[in-house]
Amino acid sequence: MKKFNIRKVLDGLTAASSSSSASCSSAAAPAGRDHDAVPESLQSDHFQLCKTVRHGFPHQPSSMTFDPVQKILAVGTQGGALRLFGRSGVECYCQHESGAAVIQLQFLINEGALVSALADDSIHLWNLRQKLPAILHSLKFNRERITYCHLPFQSKWLYVGTERGNIHIVNVESFTLSGYVIMWNKAIELSTKTHPGPVVHISDNPMDEGKLLIGFECGIVVLWDLKCKKADYRYSYDEAIHSVAWHHEGKQFVCSHSDGTLTTWSIRVTARPVQTTTPHGKQPKDGKKPEPCKPILKVEYKTTRAGDPFMVLSVFLTWFLSSRDPFMVLLVFLTWFLSSRDPFMVLSGGLSYDTVGRRACLTVMHGKSTAVLEMDYPIVDFLTLCETPYPNDFQEPYAVVVLLEKDLVVIDLGQIGYPIFESPYPLSIHESPVTCCEYFADCPAEMIAALYSVGSRQKRQGYSKKEWPISGGNWGQGTQSYPEILITGHADGSIKFWDASALMLQVLYKLKTAKVFERARGKEDKPSAELAEEDPFAIQTLTWCPESRVLCVAGVSAHVIVYRFSKQEVTTEEVQLLEVRMQCDLSDVDSPGGEAAGEPSPTLPPPSSSSPQEGEPPLQPSTGSTSADAPRVSCLQVRSSPLKQSPGYQVDLVVQLVWVSGEPPQQITSLGLNSSYGLVVFGNSNGLAVVDYLQQTLLLNMGTSDLYSPAEPYQRQPRSPRKTRRPSGGQPLSSRSVEA
Repeated sequence: MKKFNIRKVLDGLTAASSSSSASCSSAAAPAGRDHDAVPESLQSDHFQLCKTVRHGFPHQPSSMTFDPVQKILAVGTQGGALRLFGRSGVECYCQHESGAAVIQLQFLINEGALVSALADDSIHLWNLRQKLPAILHSLKFNRERITYCHLPFQSKWLYVGTERGNIHIVNVESFTLSGYVIMWNKAIELSTKTHPGPVVHISDNPMDEGKLLIGFECGIVVLWDLKCKKADYRYSYDEAIHSVAWHHEGKQFVCSHSDGTLTTWSIRVTARPVQTTTPHGKQPKDGKKPEPCKPILKVEYKTTRAGDPFMVLSVFLTWFLSSRDPFMVLLVFLTWFLSSRDPFMVLSGGLSYDTVGRRACLTVMHGKSTAVLEMDYPIVDFLTLCETPYPNDFQEPYAVVVLLEKDLVVIDLGQIGYPIFESPYPLSIHESPVTCCEYFADCPAEMIAALYSVGSRQKRQGYSKKEWPISGGNWGQGTQSYPEILITGHADGSIKFWDASALMLQVLYKLKTAKVFERARGKEDKPSAELAEEDPFAIQTLTWCPESRVLCVAGVSAHVIVYRFSKQEVTTEEVQLLEVRMQCDLSDVDSPGGEAAGEPSPTLPPPSSSSPQEGEPPLQPSTGSTSADAPRVSCLQVRSSPLKQSPGYQVDLVVQLVWVSGEPPQQITSLGLNSSYGLVVFGNSNGLAVVDYLQQTLLLNMGTSDLYSPAEPYQRQPRSPRKTRRPSGGQPLSSRSVEA
């Protein structure tokens, strides 16, 4: 008979009851959590990240073109992107699916269409007459690589030059290849056995559309008769060709070469060029050939006609009668009148090889004068803007658009000194590197108008007085119905307000915070290298109240500036300054529980015997007490002379963190503003401070250790700056326990 064990039965009942209670508690817990949860009407799946618009300069630009009738500029990039620019606020972005680099662009002038040639040997026809530009036709070259394209004005034939030296003709309307091909071996002389190289230039004679000028890389230029299918003239030079430009009369053309020379040819004289010049070469006295220079990558040849005789004479007579020196006026007038008939020749490159380290330059030659214009970045391409699109008429150039690697510059050819136009585009958002950024939506409607009003009155010197020449297109509807403002802080201490309501960022107002401080005149005046080695005025963080128009800015040199908006110009006799001491107590830097264990507070060894750094106070052992007799040293010196403040944001108070016991202040990491109560709060790794900027008084100065209760499990121990910062002597200091 099997024995009955009562202990096993009790154990089974206990296990069953415990499992049932656990399951009930686990089932009740989610129910309780669901009951306590707040129902949310908006979930994460209701939001989606999407691109709305692109701001800034096109990344890695590679080519550009201009429509002289519509006054639209198109820029292509190495990533296959297209950017269309018109007047202020008019911009469009397009993208080729292949992502290949755009090597050349051609407008169908005044037809709302654009032809793009890519590095993958494909050409595309864009329709720009719709809301979103799109590709209508595409054509791919499989056996030859595209090197140059030319589309004559009001023509339906596109000429495509290739790396093999051949030229194919494309019908733009159907975007198909015609059977007409100009082979390289037929274009050059039959006796020439060497390959002429890729096609680097194609253009039609301004006076005869049936004559095509073809430039090969080796230095051979051919004038081809399209009707007779033969070469009329051949021109040969011993240097490689980079570009060719016609005179508007069609009787001569100019070539730029790899040795920095310009050759002028007459179409009927093929033996040698009519003129050979080296714009930047040193002319030897013995009549020898000048030393070679860098290649001239591109040249443009534009002509002008003399002004209206009646108008010129009337202006001259008025000036003549009002001048104290009429003979000098007569000389100036004759010089101008004679030079006005001279053509403009614009070229890039061609500098002497001894100009090592010189920046990229654009050369403008007008008559006997030569102007060399230095650029901030390497030149990618340039175009001369003319009054007429017809190549057989006087072009009357008035501006030059220069595409740089990181900027777009437009030069005024009609004023002395060739000033640049002030660009309405925010192409260089990082003109000074952006260090902080704040976005504000649904701002007061009058805020944008107020900022634009004071910003437009800021003096801008050195710019042309004429209107921006790229003025095509019409303003469209913005993506948002409410005002949006973007504020950027920069490394040079400047702050820019941008209107972000439309499709393009628009600069409203610029504020320079560096004007509040004295300029560093010597090494002893420079700020601490530990805080700001290169940009002592860089903006660390900022906050802004759109309703009260109060702006608060924190700089990298441990300072806070409070600005108020005013439409009146004022002169501040003395900038109000409030100095704040904010430093951690090193007596509390020991490890948690150190005092409970009976360990003494860490002390610091005596400072090094080496001399302190220039501009810093002598290093002293840091203590927890801050004596009122200690010298107050700040990283930047506030301006002591009267400060003239233009309409806009004007400084109201400057708060500076000062050195304490030989330690520089920590950078400000957070900033808050309450304009209703007139309070500013800021903090760093050592603590926080509350300032009443209306009364210009420090209300609260609290260390980091005081922000936590003793029982706080996640208490953050204060950190001594001396543990990670090298003192003036150059030797690192470390905390050490000292026996009593």
